[in-house]
Amino acid sequence: MKYFYNIFALWILLITLDKCLTTEGLGVNWGTRASHPLPPDIVVKLLKENGFNKVKLFEADPGVLKALGRSGVQVMVGIPNDLLAPLSASVRAAEQWVQQNVSSFISKNGVDIRYVAVGNEPFLKDYKDTFLNTTYPALQNVQAALIKAGLGRQVKVTIPINADVYQTDTGVPSGGNFRSDIHGLMMNIVKFLSDNGGPLTINIYPFLSLYADPHFPIDFAFFSGTSSPVVDGSISYTNVFEANYDTLVWALEKNGFGSLPIIVGEIGWPTDGDSNANIEYAKKFNQGLLDRISHGIGTPKRPTPPDIYLFGLVDEDTKSIQPGNFERHWGVFYYDGAIKYQLNLGNKQSLKAAKGVRYLARKWCVMAPDANVMDPNLPDSINYACSYADCTSLGYGSSCGGLDVKSNASYAFNMYYQTMNQQKGSCERFHNLSVITTIDPSPSSSNFGRSSSNCRFEIMIDVGRHETRVNPGTSSATKIKHFYLVLLVLVFMLHY
Repeated sequence: MKYFYNIFALWILLITLDKCLTTEGLGVNWGTRASHPLPPDIVVKLLKENGFNKVKLFEADPGVLKALGRSGVQVMVGIPNDLLAPLSASVRAAEQWVQQNVSSFISKNGVDIRYVAVGNEPFLKDYKDTFLNTTYPALQNVQAALIKAGLGRQVKVTIPINADVYQTDTGVPSGGNFRSDIHGLMMNIVKFLSDNGGPLTINIYPFLSLYADPHFPIDFAFFSGTSSPVVDGSISYTNVFEANYDTLVWALEKNGFGSLPIIVGEIGWPTDGDSNANIEYAKKFNQGLLDRISHGIGTPKRPTPPDIYLFGLVDEDTKSIQPGNFERHWGVFYYDGAIKYQLNLGNKQSLKAAKGVRYLARKWCVMAPDANVMDPNLPDSINYACSYADCTSLGYGSSCGGLDVKSNASYAFNMYYQTMNQQKGSCERFHNLSVITTIDPSPSSSNFGRSSSNCRFEIMIDVGRHETRVNPGTSSATKIKHFYLVLLVLVFMLHY
């Protein structure tokens, strides 16, 4: 009997240790709209080094999914909006998509796919009903395909929606309900998700509230309190995230689905492309968000915090700039995995930069010292460069917005030169206005003032020099956990 109790005690101890050494982890969006993307294996290592154990993808990129195989990272794989029409029209098309992008990567590569996100914000008002008739049928067909593939319990469907699908006529969360023009459609979707055990995914962007309304109270966008809370009965809302989230909860409750799981699919703050998109605000917002996650803070309506996917992991220099230049600068990291600003991830852990990144040669294309800023060819040269490269950091209020004319031209020339992989002749397209230099032209804060203190003259990743690497395998945290489990078992065996 003593032996039985000892074994039982060991079992309890092992479970307790496992829970202590395993954290719930963080979720993050991994976008790939970049001219020079980080190799997937480096990104997976970046995820694991920084404690991101959940990742949301916007499409089923084979190289990305293979790199995530047996990594310990849970995956939400997305279906782009332009695939909704064919998937809605044919169950067979949905079955083929699931086989190619879900089943095969689970069985052959060991990818831990947990969700399929059908579309991305398909009911945005800006889309003018383009996806109104295809999203729900596509959702149904993908669910049927998952069931046929034997994955109905393992992989759940969801639809990431924008917060504009619900509203409040009273100005407070308790007045929340779904938009009248899509109310019936949302009820069909919500019931379908509920019947099949799927969550509703919502994207919430306090930054966009500030961007859209210059009179929006800026302190209400963050998590540090406000002098003008939104009072809803006995509840005082001190930040827009909680108010927005609870508006959705109220909308679900009013329609009989108050217990439907909710995932926050996108939330974050950009660092460039607008006067309010800067490193100071991004750090303040994301640190506040991480603190909420680490302390298990939910909202007044749902005290248990939801799964949250930070937006985003790295900058994307070819992403659409609708509705603004900031769209290319949501990353916690720069395009190359370099750290923009430090964050406390909990347990005395801070952000770690990507390792093993290889770059093009250390040379830049700049405006020639003897070139005249009054040269009539200069405006067209800058426009040409920025037509093929990302110049969003040059806008008013952006990180490079305070450059003088010559430095402004140099930035544009260099972005073109780097985007073209420093190809021979690519710095000679500007009417003899440019030269190549090996001296970093990035301005210092003392030279250009606060508005340009974070302006970077980039050197792009040398995508041709990165070899295909093997899967990074088990995370260091998992290895440490297993080490302690084995050590504990050995100590127990030696003692008894």
